This record gives sequence, structure tokens and C-alpha cells, in this order.
Amino acid sequence: MDSKINIVLADDEVLFRKGISFLLQRNSDFNIVFEANDGQELVDYLRTTESLPDIVITDLKMPNLNGVETTKILHSDFPGLKVIALTSYNTPSFISNMIQVGAVSYIVKNASPEEVIHTIREVHEKGFYYNEQVMKVIYSDIIHGKSSPKTELDYDALTAREIEVLKLICLQQSSAEIADKLSISPRTADGHRNSLLLKTRTKNIAGLVVFAIQNNIVDLNEINL
Repeated sequence: MDSKINIVLADDEVLFRKGISFLLQRNSDFNIVFEANDGQELVDYLRTTESLPDIVITDLKMPNLNGVETTKILHSDFPGLKVIALTSYNTPSFISNMIQVGAVSYIVKNASPEEVIHTIREVHEKGFYYNEQVMKVIYSDIIHGKSSPKTELDYDALTAREIEVLKLICLQQSSAEIADKLSISPRTADGHRNSLLLKTRTKNIAGLVVFAIQNNIVDLNEINL
């Protein structure tokens, strides 16, 4: 079994992309399998490769196909693919847009190498990773913004176990960690997560966090906002 995390990079700034590639490949568990100059080249590669990567790291501003449109396509065509935004744009509107179209994490280019490496490993293990800044955006921009209307689902539609799982998801616990805490199997934890996505009619973990905050299932202090 391949223990390496296979990564694809997409960024039209060649010097930056090569620098990130060099940085990441100094870690024995990282493997850069492809570098794309823009979103279209990335999509073309993924549609023709025999083996999808574990993670895609993409910039936002790229020629031909930008990061937002690229992420929309990847989220639709390759739903199991984890997309991390790595960009110099640090405003709430960019962050919320990328999270809503399917990115599972968001890093700014002035982040430390340690933060980038930590984020990739967290995403690989848990499927997502939201730092404090992203969590604040999810709360302030997505919840209070016009782009995310409150769901009509009745709180009572969730089982007690699903509420337990939802609270742990909001604490960014992996399926393995949730399983350990609740004395269930990781597969059962995944099943509860999928059930929550269906019942709340949300597309990703960010949507579940939004639902939990809107319905007072979690306290803001619990998720370190």
C-alpha cells in the first residue's frame, strides 16, 4: 500500500509553484505527481490520468480557467478529490467562495511552511481542515451572508447519535477519532457523516458547520472561533 500523499499543484506562477513543489517533496510522505500552469491543464490531466491524486492544491487567479471555476468542476466530476486553495487573496469573499464551491481548506501564500505541511496532512487524514480564519469566515460571511440561506430542516430530524457526530465534526475530528470517542467503527462514523449531509442538504463539511451553528447545536466557543 502506497503510504505517500499524492499531490497535484496548479499555479501559473512558475517560480512559486516550483518552490512549493521543492518544499513539499522534502517530506518523505509527500509526492508531487503533476504540476499544471492553469485550471484547464489541471482538469485535462485529471480527466486522462489512470490514477487520481489524493489532493489538489490550486491558486485562485489563473489564466484559461481560474481556481473557483476549476474547483467547481473538480467537485462535480471528482467528488472524492480534496481541493486546497493556496493563494495570495486573503479576503472573506474569496475564502467563502472557495469553501462553498468545494475547497476543503484555504491557505494564504504568506503562510509558514509548517502551516502548509500541517494543513495537507490534516486534509489527507480528515478530509478537510479549517483554520481559525476560515472558521470565522464560515460564521460571519457564509451564515450571515445572502449566499447561504438557513436550512428548513427540523432539528428533531437528526438522531441523538447524529447530533453527537455533528458536534465532533465541528471540532474537526476525523472519522477514526469520532469512532474512538463514540465506540463505533470508522465505517459507521462515515455513514453518520453521509447521513448528515443528506438530511441537512449540505454539500460539504462547511455546510454542516453552518447548520450546527444556525441551529445552536454547537457553541461558538467550542469550535474556537
